[in-house]
Amino acid sequence: MPPKAAKSKEAVTERSILGRFSSHLKIGIVGLPNVGKSTLFNTLTKLSIPAENFPFCTIEPNEARVNVPDERFDWLCQLYKPKSEVSAFLEIHDIAGLVRGAHEGQGLGNNFLSHIRAVDGIFHVLRAFEDQEIIHVDDSVDPVRDLETIGEELRLKDLEFMDRRLEDLEKSMKRSNDKQLKIEHELCERVKAWLHEGKDVRLGDWKAADVEILNTFQLLTAKPVVYLVNMNERDYQRKKNKFLPKIHAWVQEHGGEPIIPFSCVLEKKLVDMPEDEAAKYCEENKLQSAIPKIIKTGFAAINLIYFFTAGPDEVKCWQIRRQTKAPQAAGAIHTDFEKGFICAEVMKFEDLKDLGSEAAVKAAGKYRQEGKTYIVQDGDIIFFKFNVSGGGKK
Repeated sequence: MPPKAAKSKEAVTERSILGRFSSHLKIGIVGLPNVGKSTLFNTLTKLSIPAENFPFCTIEPNEARVNVPDERFDWLCQLYKPKSEVSAFLEIHDIAGLVRGAHEGQGLGNNFLSHIRAVDGIFHVLRAFEDQEIIHVDDSVDPVRDLETIGEELRLKDLEFMDRRLEDLEKSMKRSNDKQLKIEHELCERVKAWLHEGKDVRLGDWKAADVEILNTFQLLTAKPVVYLVNMNERDYQRKKNKFLPKIHAWVQEHGGEPIIPFSCVLEKKLVDMPEDEAAKYCEENKLQSAIPKIIKTGFAAINLIYFFTAGPDEVKCWQIRRQTKAPQAAGAIHTDFEKGFICAEVMKFEDLKDLGSEAAVKAAGKYRQEGKTYIVQDGDIIFFKFNVSGGGKK
C-alpha cells in the first residue's frame, strides 16, 4: 500500500499546472455586489478603501500585498537574528461585484471580467448572512444561486473567447497547412464542448500539450478558486450556518476546492482593536481569526511556494511557482545566478530545526548538493553556487 501511495503522489506532482509560469502571481476577490468583498479587502490589508452599501462602489480594482504568516520564517529570524527580514507576500486585487449578464456588459461587466482575467486565482466571496439593511442584488440571500450566477458568467465569457479564437484559427487554416493550427483548433473545440456542458476548464483532465496551449488563453474558468463563506459572528462562533451544507455540497460536485468560513464583521472588529484586546476577545469568546488561513490558502491555490535564504545579514522568502527547478529558482534572486548556475546547496527546514544548526545538519549528512534538474520544494533553505565573473555564492 505505501508504495502505491507514493507513486500516486508523484503523478500528481508531475501534472502540468494551468496558469502563468511566474513568481509574480496574484489573486482577485470576486463575488456579487454587497457580499463583503471590500470589507474583507480592508481587513486583509488594513487599508481604507470604499466599502459602502451599494452595488458597483468599487470600479477600479484595488491592489495590495499582504504578508504570508509562517512560523518557519519566524523561527529562522529568531535563530539568525538578521539585519533584514523579508517574508513572502500575497498580492490581492479587490474586484467590483459581478451581476447576471456581466458577460454582455451588464453592470460594467466587461471591465470587471477583464480585471478577473488579469489575476491568477480567485477568492470567491459568498454571502451566508441575512441583514435587511444590506441589500442583495437579487433581493434574497441564496449563496448556491450566487455561485451558479458567477460561474455561468465566467463560462459564457470563456465561450465568447473560444468562439473568437476558433474563427481566427479557421481563417489561418485556410491560408496555411501548419499542423499546430489543427492541433489548437481541435483543442478549442473540446474546450468549447466542455464549457457548454457547464464545466469549468480547471476541472478538466488536460494533457501537458493541451495545458501549454490553454495557458496562452488565460481563461477565466481555468483559474483556481478558494470559496470564502461570509457569515455573521454568531454563526461563525458556533460553527453552524444554514447555508453552509448546501454550499459544501455544491462545491464538492464542482471540483471540491477549498471552502473557508469566516465573518467579515468579526474580522473587521479584530483588526480595529489593539492586538492585546483582540487576543483577549478571541480567548473569551472561543474564536479564532480566519485571516491567516485565508492568506495561506490563497497563496497555495495559485501554485506559489517559497524557499529561504538565511544568515545573519538577511532571512528572506523567495517566492516561486510550484515545479520550479533550481536554476530558475536562483534566477528569482538574480538573473546572473540562473545563467551561471553550478549547484544548489539545500537543507530542509525541518532538519535545521530538529538539529539546531547548519553544522549539525552537515554532520548528519542532511546537507546536500542538487543540480539543474532539482525541483525546489516549499521551505527549502538554499545556498546557490554560481559562476559569474569568477564565481560566487548566495
